[in-house]
Amino acid sequence: MINIMLTYEDGQKEKLCLDTPFLIGRSADCALRIQHWRVAKTHVRVREDDAGCHVEDLGSLSGTRVNGQRIIRYGPVQATDEVIVGPCLIHFTTSQIDRAAQDIALHSLCDDSFESVRLIEPESGRFRREIRKSLHLGLIKVLDLRRTDIAALTTTGLRDYARACARQVSVELLESLSDAEREELIELVVSEAIGLGVLEPLLADPTVSEVMVNAFDEIYVERGGRLTRAAAEFSSEIAVRGIVERIVFPLGRRIDELSPMVDARLPDGSRLNAVIAPIALSGSCVTIRKFPNTRPTLEDLVRNNTLEEPLAKFLSWCVVHRVNILVSGGTGSGKTTLLNVLAGQIPTTQRIVTIEDSAELQIAHPHIVRLEARPANAEGRGAITIRDLVKNALRMRPDRIVVGEVRGAEAIDMLAAMNTGHEGSLTTLHANSPRDALARLETLILSAQSGLPLAAIRDQVASAIQLIVQQARLPSGQRIVCAVAEVCGVESGIIQTQIIARTDPMLGKVRGTGLMPAVFDTLNLSVDCAIKDWFTCP
Repeated sequence: MINIMLTYEDGQKEKLCLDTPFLIGRSADCALRIQHWRVAKTHVRVREDDAGCHVEDLGSLSGTRVNGQRIIRYGPVQATDEVIVGPCLIHFTTSQIDRAAQDIALHSLCDDSFESVRLIEPESGRFRREIRKSLHLGLIKVLDLRRTDIAALTTTGLRDYARACARQVSVELLESLSDAEREELIELVVSEAIGLGVLEPLLADPTVSEVMVNAFDEIYVERGGRLTRAAAEFSSEIAVRGIVERIVFPLGRRIDELSPMVDARLPDGSRLNAVIAPIALSGSCVTIRKFPNTRPTLEDLVRNNTLEEPLAKFLSWCVVHRVNILVSGGTGSGKTTLLNVLAGQIPTTQRIVTIEDSAELQIAHPHIVRLEARPANAEGRGAITIRDLVKNALRMRPDRIVVGEVRGAEAIDMLAAMNTGHEGSLTTLHANSPRDALARLETLILSAQSGLPLAAIRDQVASAIQLIVQQARLPSGQRIVCAVAEVCGVESGIIQTQIIARTDPMLGKVRGTGLMPAVFDTLNLSVDCAIKDWFTCP
């Protein structure tokens, strides 16, 4: 049995009590009929299970919104959730506790001073979540009403101000909690309102390398290459959306129904990807790839067994002597980290221009220009692609061009730069092997609709790319360089490569294959004999 409170646009209210499951719509078959042009014949299905009440939009044109966000499926519905169907605002309640929680939230939204409201009876996690949700909504309302007063505050000042506002809540509202629990709850609410909420301690934890929010109450973290579920959770879907919007807005990006996906970065350089409804069915999904405060060096990669020392010296030698390098690998295999380290080997007398979709590289170099792509605005204008940036970079007198990742039509411009006087350029590419990397590079160039025949494309690739470094992520979570391939030209229309280093399954480490890298002869420069011996004596 579901208790329903309907509030119409003209202010009229109506209370109903219906058995589940039932339909909401204009049709006579619907238990709750709403005669309005914005309501479909069968608009929403409402059902109930052990977890609570659930609502499902049945494909209506105007859609169904919960807390201002368009949904396909949503549940369990809380008493404080605002469900909008056509001209109606609907609240669902199923128990006395839910009705009490609804009264708290509605009172905090209508009263800026957060006057006291006594709870009937405290419950476990759900009870605590309802308190957090009501306090969060009320605090947001107060901060919005006083926006002109807080605009000039610093981050620390704003947090102190928000904390003072949250403490205006009567002690009676939180009388079931201890002083320590009360302070902890206030800190969580303040963090959700103006910071990153429950993500802040996770991002501050040096053992956490990735944070994944599958739903507001389902958060996973990666530690040591293994995924575990975190005990933390947000108070509501609204809190997650608010955090994402606060991150992307200063970067000139947007996330809404028309653009429900976004890539952005946090102030510390960590990479963020967010996906919201309607394409994320379980609610806003956020993935944050953390980057360490201290960037690893080539010596660090050798120390943690990502690279063998002779191979590290070889790659450093290649970077210094302007060998064009492509770093390939799967998602999360460490491509960006390796690219960052290799770019740090570029001599300080040279000028670097970096080009990225979302700026992540932090290269330790005194002369560097960082460029970042820009998405289109709400009118579909103003987009600046990586391809545009690569073309512009050629006019910026770069000694080296570093593209964070080649993933589209910019591949042809990157190859043109490598073939026209910008040797020693670096980039990354998603691929499972060096041979797959070349095939994917050809596909990306063809997708640019350049009109070049495949034979010409392969000639361009073979003359531009000299070395392919393959990264891999082991089941244990460790990232390693598993293979190094050298591009040797084109023969019979096929790009020829030779694997000069690969992982030895017996030793569990990368060893030379016995082939001397042709780049030594091409550049005709002196090389450390230890490096030559490492390649020729597998």
